[in-house]
Amino acid sequence: MSEKDYDPRMHTAEHILNQTMVRKFGCRRSANSHIEKKKSKCDYIIATEPSAQTILDIENEVNSVISSNIPITDEMVTQEQAKEFLDLSKLPSNAPATIRVVRVGDFDACACIGPHVQNTSEIGFFKIISHSWSDERLRIRFKLFDS
Repeated sequence: MSEKDYDPRMHTAEHILNQTMVRKFGCRRSANSHIEKKKSKCDYIIATEPSAQTILDIENEVNSVISSNIPITDEMVTQEQAKEFLDLSKLPSNAPATIRVVRVGDFDACACIGPHVQNTSEIGFFKIISHSWSDERLRIRFKLFDS
């Protein structure tokens, strides 16, 4: 993980999108992402192209989590403890022995150094503005709008 200047709302929405994709497709968290305040994108490795309805379902599932007013918390845990419940494959080799784990209630947990909102109710409305699929890579582009 590198230090990035992420918008807390957008960054927390990325966590929710990642977990939604993991649950829906059994894939890993985003293979690549670019998170900015105005618009963001995440890439996922999935075997088949999703239908327009599936994309809408993803958007609806993310918004359902956001509207659930879930608290965002963090805790410091050792890498040894974290590997029992997290995929640490993206952790750099020089990461410290103790890492920060950010939780979106019981919905998601992720090792992360970025800023986040305190509650999902602060995020706003999540909108997938476009998507593309090629060579088993789904790119989702999204924005946030005030509720």
